[in-house]
Amino acid sequence: MGTELMNSDSTVINVRSDTQTLPTDAMRRAMADAELGDETYHEDPTVRHLEDRIAALTGTESAMLVLSGTMANLVALMTHCRPGDEVFLDANVHVLRAEAGGLSRVAGVTPTIVPSARGHLVARDLDAAVRPRDVIRPRPRLVWLENTHNLAGGSVLDPRTQAGIAAVARTHGLSVHLDGARLPNAAAALGTSWSDLTSGVDSVYLDFTKGLACPLGSVLAGPKDFIDEARYHRRVLGGGMRQAGVIAACALVALDTLVERLVLDHETAQLLASELAMSDNYRVINDVETNIVVVDVSKLGSPRFVAERLREVGVIASLRPPHAIRLVTHLQITPALAVETARRMERLATELVIA
Repeated sequence: MGTELMNSDSTVINVRSDTQTLPTDAMRRAMADAELGDETYHEDPTVRHLEDRIAALTGTESAMLVLSGTMANLVALMTHCRPGDEVFLDANVHVLRAEAGGLSRVAGVTPTIVPSARGHLVARDLDAAVRPRDVIRPRPRLVWLENTHNLAGGSVLDPRTQAGIAAVARTHGLSVHLDGARLPNAAAALGTSWSDLTSGVDSVYLDFTKGLACPLGSVLAGPKDFIDEARYHRRVLGGGMRQAGVIAACALVALDTLVERLVLDHETAQLLASELAMSDNYRVINDVETNIVVVDVSKLGSPRFVAERLREVGVIASLRPPHAIRLVTHLQITPALAVETARRMERLATELVIA
């Protein structure tokens, strides 16, 4: 069955993640032609240019290139906190669920779960969660936000809600970090600037390997003294780099050419969701605000079983146990491929139901 479907169209449609994006030709040329220096000594002009641009776009004083988003978040934790300090976060934020336990294993912080709505902290519940300081308790230090929220289906945190959360943090003397891996998607969805979405936070990171198609690289931004200290922690984690302008050059092209088109990924995701909505075999279970579509497949079997069968017909998806799979649109997924994804999924479902 699967082989027959693949023979009809051999194109593999990879909607596992927007990390599956591939650099454009312009990016590859920019990487080859980049002006380089030694980044460990802060002497790479292309890296410095990227960091200055990100600081300006996010309304912060300074910024620092790191190798990955996981490193950016870990550096932020180590810079804001000392071992044992308390971090307030949603139960399903990426740093807690998908970064190999680094927050406790490496940074040594104590996570406290706060009730949330669509993955975003509820201000009054945050206020209630912060206990008076006492020698018997971890020191409350940091509030953690994520925008867009991956495991909440790409949900967007709007500036008004964020301002309410930040105000509570301030009353308790807490800092605020924003995991902005997909912040450009949030800005595209809301039609606003990046700086509007970083207002009230003390640090933010952006990831260039997702919808912006770079092979590696993220940027952590914040006050100058914060970033100066963050450079030390980056070094501790093995993040010292030499001629890193090849990374930064790719990101600079992304800023110039790919940011404004992110709204097209959102439209493609909505198209995919609307196609799947016509099926009796699948149920889209998230509000598709950005480029993530979460699909309940429980009528057909476990997420792993369905994903394995989808791979046989040329659709690569990721798992969202216990009942769902995740489909993510990106630079390489055209509207036509979104429709084809839904078509293959429905053909597979029909055969599974008949079987």
